[in-house]
Amino acid sequence: MQLIQTIILGLVQGLTEFIPISSSAHLVIVPWLFGWDDPLFRSLGFDVALHLGTLTAIIVFFWKDWVRIVGAWFSSVGQLKIGKDPDRRMAWFILVACVPGALAGVLFEGRIEKFFHPVGAPILGSSMIAMAAIIALLGALLLLADRFSKRARGMGAMGWKDAILIGLSQALAIFPGVSRSGATISAGLALGLEREAAAHFSFLLSAPIIAGAGAKSLYEFARGLGQAGTEAAGLPLIAVGFAVAAASGFFCIKLLLGYLQRHSVKAFVFYRWALAALVVAVALIRA
Repeated sequence: MQLIQTIILGLVQGLTEFIPISSSAHLVIVPWLFGWDDPLFRSLGFDVALHLGTLTAIIVFFWKDWVRIVGAWFSSVGQLKIGKDPDRRMAWFILVACVPGALAGVLFEGRIEKFFHPVGAPILGSSMIAMAAIIALLGALLLLADRFSKRARGMGAMGWKDAILIGLSQALAIFPGVSRSGATISAGLALGLEREAAAHFSFLLSAPIIAGAGAKSLYEFARGLGQAGTEAAGLPLIAVGFAVAAASGFFCIKLLLGYLQRHSVKAFVFYRWALAALVVAVALIRA
């Protein structure tokens, strides 16, 4: 049963990290709905594995982009020049856009996590209702951004203002239910980017944030591994979670980029609203 739950949570992470429906919310909601109280699934090691899995998916899927972008960044630093080279500009757009999210994570993430899913304590119904409200609200914003977007610009037409505003939107993802991809895709659409371009930049932008958060958590996990008997004993399952999240994340990126070339984001909006209604109903029934 523990293996099945691990596979399910790996799939949940891989799919919801990139689809604009919030991975952080789903990783709280799914165990809460089904009453999974295994401490392994709320452990630091398991969380690190899932996020490193999706980071692996981003790096592997966009490896050609990363080779160009990272190389262009080093060239720009060496020559002290950005110029009009699209890869140099993209490298600095990504770095600048990551600053708001990184600051928000350092300053506020710990407090927010304690409210929504405190370690070693039951999740309160009021916390779940608050999360449901966030899920529904971001669904509405995503719908409005898509509805009124001109969708006339590709990634090559992005400027510094676009990078900064999309980066500011990413900072909101510290709240479970917002969705990093949901916030950044909404901002990209509101700024007139094509759906596929908004999603593409969103995915590239998520890599440094996931890497930074993962490195911090991995350090904390490694430092406390000697005392964390539950996590040490669960290393095989943690490895399974990583593999499932990486594989499902890779295929999700491919499917979503293709989907957004032909379809709107309405399906994700309706899913958000249905999920929010389900969470509120269950929270009230259990109250």
